[in-house]
Amino acid sequence: MKTGLITSDTYQNHNTGTGHPEQIARVSVIIDNFKKLNNKNLLWKKPTKFSDEIILTTHSSDYINLVKNSFPKKGYSSLDGDTIISPGSKYATFDAVGSIITAIDGVENKEFKNAFCSVRPPGHHAEKNKAMGFCIFNNIAIGANYLIKKYNYKRIAIVDFDVHHPNGSQDIFYENEKVLLISTHQYPYYPGTGSEQEKGKFNNICNIPLPAGTSSEEYLIAFEFALKKLEKFNPEFVLISAGFDAHEDDPLAQFNLKTEDYYYITKRILETSKKYCNGKVVSILEGGYDLKALQDSSKRHVDALIEFD
Repeated sequence: MKTGLITSDTYQNHNTGTGHPEQIARVSVIIDNFKKLNNKNLLWKKPTKFSDEIILTTHSSDYINLVKNSFPKKGYSSLDGDTIISPGSKYATFDAVGSIITAIDGVENKEFKNAFCSVRPPGHHAEKNKAMGFCIFNNIAIGANYLIKKYNYKRIAIVDFDVHHPNGSQDIFYENEKVLLISTHQYPYYPGTGSEQEKGKFNNICNIPLPAGTSSEEYLIAFEFALKKLEKFNPEFVLISAGFDAHEDDPLAQFNLKTEDYYYITKRILETSKKYCNGKVVSILEGGYDLKALQDSSKRHVDALIEFD
């Protein structure tokens, strides 16, 4: 079976202004690279349309209405100090959510074996009622709640290897025993959350804080601990918040991962998931702000998804 690649042209309409790190080119470099490579094992799909009910599993109606009414008619507006929006941001924001829904349905319907959603804006900093850190809706959290509500799963694992702690995902699932959130991240660092003491009501939050300057070797040792936690949970479906900003070339953080590490990390998640959920894995783009590192690392991430059997 093929790997799904879910994306939409609307990401180009989410204009954050000159000099903003969460720029249009972040997705362009990934998509253009995959088009050039023309791998026959990729099945390209556009995101599906969906009702607000799907977002309401994760965000309040007041917050959804606030977001809908915040998109400016022209120029720029902001939902927080970092989260800039423009008129076209609305379509990109809703397509990012639609992408993970399309990816999940595609895996469940055996249309493809696994999937990567190359979208923006990212989502893992968005809390129940708050935009934050370039994120508007929490795409991965909406995906997890969709799996619970539509497919009646009781054990969803989210593995987040973005260099920043997913405060939004933690906020949303802190008291939800059906979701295990595992995060490796630079600490202390933005957004300030993610200590080992933050464990969730059901011991369902596994934070693995690592210091600035963490090397590949140090990271991969820590990641094995994350995989042990994943195995113990016995997940029915695995979602990946795939941020590539732990790369040594990334300007927004101070980890020293290499491009090839992302292949290994992804491969290890897949190997673990095969034991428990037959490799049902969907990943979605979070951070990554050096364009070349992002392009190369996302390719190796998808290579592992394609090669998984």
